[in-house]
Amino acid sequence: MIQLTATPTSALADEPIHIQATGLHPLQMVVFVASLKDEKENLFHSQAFYRADEAGEVDLERDPALGGDYVGVHPMGLFWSMKPKKILSRLSKQDVINSPFRVQLELYNSDDLQLRTPLAAPKASQTVERWYAAPGVTRTQVQEGRIRGALFLPPGDGPFPGVLDLFGGGGGLMESRASLLASHGFASLALAYFGYADLPPQLEKVDLDYFEEAANFLLSHPKVLGPGIGIVSTCKGAEIGLSMAIHLKQITAAVLINGPNFIFTQPHEYHGQVFQGVPIALHSVSTNALGLIEFRNSFGNPQAEGNRHVLLPIEKSQAHFLFIVGEADKTMNSKANAEGAIEQLMSHGKNNWTLLSYPGAGHLIEPCYAPLCSGSWCLNLPMLWGGEVIPHAMAQEHSWKEIQKFLRQHLTPGQPSLL
Repeated sequence: MIQLTATPTSALADEPIHIQATGLHPLQMVVFVASLKDEKENLFHSQAFYRADEAGEVDLERDPALGGDYVGVHPMGLFWSMKPKKILSRLSKQDVINSPFRVQLELYNSDDLQLRTPLAAPKASQTVERWYAAPGVTRTQVQEGRIRGALFLPPGDGPFPGVLDLFGGGGGLMESRASLLASHGFASLALAYFGYADLPPQLEKVDLDYFEEAANFLLSHPKVLGPGIGIVSTCKGAEIGLSMAIHLKQITAAVLINGPNFIFTQPHEYHGQVFQGVPIALHSVSTNALGLIEFRNSFGNPQAEGNRHVLLPIEKSQAHFLFIVGEADKTMNSKANAEGAIEQLMSHGKNNWTLLSYPGAGHLIEPCYAPLCSGSWCLNLPMLWGGEVIPHAMAQEHSWKEIQKFLRQHLTPGQPSLL
């Protein structure tokens, strides 16, 4: 009898699943198919071909995929190689507390599966649940003063290390990373800063006083461990995170994912002082063969001698920095930006930084096992984010562990790491 097993059948979205098939003919060729629908009914799917061993078994922790959406031994390849049926869709969990993504795993005889034709009946199937919050994690809607967001707390009395979670220039509120951080012991505030609730619909300026309010709100919570907090930030959020780390003593650890070391487009303002940004050079914006927009070369060269005045003065910060770079980022020259920031630190005798630079990884480096999103709609623009499927997946798996280690090291000094 053919069986498909996936263990565990219910787990956090950043936890691995062990997939096996038994009861096959010796050396039989089979196809594993994974699929899920997001909360908007968008379909994401993947497939990979395997050959059973002499005992009629396939073990994804041991056996290589021979073709399909990836090749080689990749136990979680069916998850991170998923592609959207609707082009330019990004997999993003909306309700992170009450419902998981349900991934349907199916096993087919390779002869029964023909692309672009109706699927034959699977030989076996299994559904697995991928949750974004561990049991006991709580979510509280935050509407405190000007602050808008969602606070996630781990179960227990704490106190827990505090983290502000910031995403990029698409606006709104993304909660999936903050809820996973809370699942691993961090008090996490997913912070919106435009395009959400009663916040401005567009980002006209970066008001650092707003972000200081959020930092103080988080630090004042009785379950948050002081004296400082961390930031995990991506793209525009990483620009803001760097600026916060420079101006706010509350920030002691900053994770900056594919961000700039300069202000771009919107000015920053702090206590009435305005810091101007670099405008986008529209003539340098390019598109690929599919018409997706690439901004990578549209900021000129902020590192050049004549442009030094636009660089954020990172050397003034007392925080520790973790730079995470996707070398195949098509939105920013993230590697040059991180290296420029590190050069500034080193020229002032500082060593408060770590750099993780990943060849083949794109702009949207997310918690592990998330599918690569190489392009999607952002602010009504078809954006090219970049990345290659396997290197990007490896970058996400490695960096997600390193982010947690880094935050624990600098927010809970002297305490043993749980990783």
